[in-house]
Amino acid sequence: MLVDEGQSIALEVSDAFRVSSALIDGASVVIRGKRPFLELLIAASLARGHILIEDLPGLGKTTVAKTFARLISGYDGMPLAFKRIQFTPDLLPYDITGVDIYDPDTRRFRFVPGPIFANVVLADEINRTTPKVQSALLEVMAEGQVTIGATTHLVGDPFIVVATQNPVETEGTFPLPAAQLDRFMLRVSLGYPDKDTERMILVDDPSVRDLPKVEPVVSVSSFKAAQKAVDSVHCHASLIDAVADIVRETRTHRGVALGVSPRGALHFLKASKALAIVRGRDYVTDEDLISVGPPALAHRLKLRDPRVRAESLIREICLERIDAIKRA
Repeated sequence: MLVDEGQSIALEVSDAFRVSSALIDGASVVIRGKRPFLELLIAASLARGHILIEDLPGLGKTTVAKTFARLISGYDGMPLAFKRIQFTPDLLPYDITGVDIYDPDTRRFRFVPGPIFANVVLADEINRTTPKVQSALLEVMAEGQVTIGATTHLVGDPFIVVATQNPVETEGTFPLPAAQLDRFMLRVSLGYPDKDTERMILVDDPSVRDLPKVEPVVSVSSFKAAQKAVDSVHCHASLIDAVADIVRETRTHRGVALGVSPRGALHFLKASKALAIVRGRDYVTDEDLISVGPPALAHRLKLRDPRVRAESLIREICLERIDAIKRA
């Protein structure tokens, strides 16, 4: 039976939606009452992006990364390779990337890979290490490879960095430079649970009882197919113009000292397409842009007034641009 291109795209997106739904449902067993957060998390992963979780201690940031890695099976049927890096001030770059060591038996140097060589990497409290060590992540997060000496080593596929940081505590921390922040597709927060959810957590303690029981719900081949389907999602020309206008306004707004980069614009659009899939559509809507705008763009801004919240400013810019489209 022949299937035309439109039908093929629809099937790809439909399959990708099933993958995203399975991941969200699987994660919800451990991460209770946080579906909007999980939608953004899965959208970023489908868009091949890295995620920065910025929140207070004890809200489940580490649990999120562990749960996500367990939900996808590798080619051997086991969960994806997961590594945790606890960032501390005494960490060195090769503690992350790996190092060449001399082997006296072969009289040659051989590469010993660091923990960055995994499918899902938890960079825990990433702002507790020095900028020199933070910069060790720049190449691998942008290009999926590590260069040691004259040799380039590819990391796994898929490759996702989930980083965490505490936005309140500043003692012993090093703010992430703009180049590092720009590598993250989304910056998201879990926030406190509501009363009913917290009661369930108190009764069930899901990070202890349920997390060890989590098993893969999708295969890595299905997950990678879902990632590929993101490119098939349609975005109307007027919404692409809106993305360009929103990004351009961050560069000219009088309250912004540093606006969004072209990489940020691409991340914004791609995450919006992925969120459309998560929400069961093969096309982007204005609501997708409004939902993705603050987590995709706010962390890339440098504001002149520290009292202004970047998320509120981005949301205001998004709403104004969307209203302009509707009035046109």
